[in-house]
Amino acid sequence: MLDPTSLTSGLFDYSLVHWATFLAAALALNLAPGPDIAFILGQTVARGRRVGTAAMVGIWTGATVHVAMAAVGLSAVLATSAMAFTLVKWVGAAYLLWLGISALRNAGGTLVGKATGLPDPRAVFRQGVLVAALNPKVAIFYLAFLPQFVTPGAGPVWAQLVLHGTLVIVVAACVETPLVWGADRVARLVRGRPAIGVWIDRALGGMLVALGVKLATTNLQRG
Repeated sequence: MLDPTSLTSGLFDYSLVHWATFLAAALALNLAPGPDIAFILGQTVARGRRVGTAAMVGIWTGATVHVAMAAVGLSAVLATSAMAFTLVKWVGAAYLLWLGISALRNAGGTLVGKATGLPDPRAVFRQGVLVAALNPKVAIFYLAFLPQFVTPGAGPVWAQLVLHGTLVIVVAACVETPLVWGADRVARLVRGRPAIGVWIDRALGGMLVALGVKLATTNLQRG
């Protein structure tokens, strides 16, 4: 039976170098551009801080799926099974392409202030969950990244994986929350100007389509 005090006491076995290395890597991960950042910023600029926050929390929720998978070893299935990787890859790529094409078809409409351009934040939250959860590269990254920081004697392996995975999401909160606030302030200056709205939605749509194509052309060997 798991001793509740074993993990708590084991946390003190981590060194300052351990945490400095881990936090630096987590920060670099969250600063790297990808579907999550594109989705969050796009929703914020197009629809405001409230919807952008919903997108951000959705991305975090989707990331917890990968943390849980890494903790129980399910990510190994994606890392070793070409069929499983391909299936998740194509579903995720198709979803990104759908989001991107939708933005291109409705270019500018979300910034003019039309009611049809203001979706329920709950729907955007669900979209964010799918954007993060349907990216097999993220699952494989967590599987490769988190075990590097498992320390013997610091508690059960699964608990250490959950701890470090959760901290990656905490770092994401520290990075992405200011981005949402900043993007919303910038968007207030352009919201309601159709010409600018068209180009912003086109840029978002093009970025999501490009990311979808990139994911679709990724193979298991290249990661």
